[in-house]
Amino acid sequence: MNSALAADTAHNNDFQEIQKIVELQRNSFISDGYPSAKTRIDRLDRLIAMLRSNKQKLAATLKSDYSARSHFDSVVFDILVPIESLKYCRKNTAKWMKPEKRGAKFPLNLLGADAHVFYQPMGVVGIVAPWNFPIQLTFSPLGNAISAGNRAIIKPSELTPETSALLEELFKADFSPEEISVVNGGPDVAAAFTAQAFDHLVFTGAPSVAKHVMRAAAENLVPLTLELGGKCPVIIGEGADIKSAVERIFTFKTMNAGQICLAPDYTFVQAEVLPQFIECAKNFVAENFGTLADNDDYGSIINERHRARIAGYIQEAISKGYQTIPLSDDIGLDKLAHNHKLAPTLVIDPSNDCKIMSDEIFGPAMPIKTYTNINDVAAHINRGERPLALYYFGKSKSEINMLKHNTTSGGMVVNDIAAHVLQDTMPLGGVGHSGMGSYHGFDGFRQLSHGKGYYKQGLLSLTPFFKAPHTDKMLSLLEKMMG
Repeated sequence: MNSALAADTAHNNDFQEIQKIVELQRNSFISDGYPSAKTRIDRLDRLIAMLRSNKQKLAATLKSDYSARSHFDSVVFDILVPIESLKYCRKNTAKWMKPEKRGAKFPLNLLGADAHVFYQPMGVVGIVAPWNFPIQLTFSPLGNAISAGNRAIIKPSELTPETSALLEELFKADFSPEEISVVNGGPDVAAAFTAQAFDHLVFTGAPSVAKHVMRAAAENLVPLTLELGGKCPVIIGEGADIKSAVERIFTFKTMNAGQICLAPDYTFVQAEVLPQFIECAKNFVAENFGTLADNDDYGSIINERHRARIAGYIQEAISKGYQTIPLSDDIGLDKLAHNHKLAPTLVIDPSNDCKIMSDEIFGPAMPIKTYTNINDVAAHINRGERPLALYYFGKSKSEINMLKHNTTSGGMVVNDIAAHVLQDTMPLGGVGHSGMGSYHGFDGFRQLSHGKGYYKQGLLSLTPFFKAPHTDKMLSLLEKMMG
């Protein structure tokens, strides 16, 4: 058997095995009928209990997959944050299930007509989770899918194999395959997974991969939610507290070594502020980490390939003569990588044709762009792909309003980084290149439901006015009624 034929055979086998699970869940979904609030809440409770009872084991496998990863970050952001989101869904599911009243048109509203939107489960939801926060970014959309009454099949990342295997083990123990299933494997399995006829598909990952996911989903007209990331800009504006801004920026730029879709990607500062910004960044790393190579609070890049990619951005900037400033001298480009670690590094005023300014960095490198006019900053942002988030530090209401209204991003945060992700009352999602659709809270519930319009006719129907024979008198009457 030649290699191409073998690959096709393996793909077909993967596809058929996953298809069996999709059919199993869909048949169970149809057989069981509309799931009650009690059923949904029971499943949410089991998800919460799974995370709580396996907290230490999950954190340990994450550290093993990364070689080095902050235990604090793993527990807080991969376990406690999704627990909070699941609790919010549990608290509100029964309320979200209630019909959403819509007013019937006059005069039908006076004669007993009922118009409302009924949020109906989609059916079987596929969830493709990434490697950077593999637990949080599984359970956050999963909570919305379950709250909305769906069944779910999860494809974890192959780049975190121990975590993915543990998730499969835990879900098998706590859920029947008709409720939630996990499918593990490499890119071939992922391709077979995204080619399934799901009722909805949630993908979190890179825009380059999302294009393939969209093509596969289009074959079955599967609706998508895409959470993709992008180059999230930071603007240090008028009246900003530089030390506080740097602390918040670099807390997220060093968390998980900057491998966060909402991490600040590059920063605009006024030229006169640049020396203070650099000094504060150096002090932040020195005071909060000291050395990085053996520091348990500073994590690894996921693998050598990704470390080489990020290091390549910095090396290109150096080769073009741009100033680069490592914020720690115990690991760096010229030293042996320690567990794939890479020091946070500033790159000063790189040109826009540098890869560090065109590619999403997804790591601890930070380009700094100087500016004199805030309108030039907005123009720069608008020339690029739309980011998942935009961050502004400062006190100028005019600058805030200008950026709010004249730039487009998935979300905007003033005087903090990624704080909106903790607000379950708001949607989280991108726009354009950074994604489509959203999840979290009610917005996620609605995204993974079908909003079915329901209308019950009252005492009067307009249908007799439309039947033949059509007369000028009837047309005149309808024109008056309809304005």
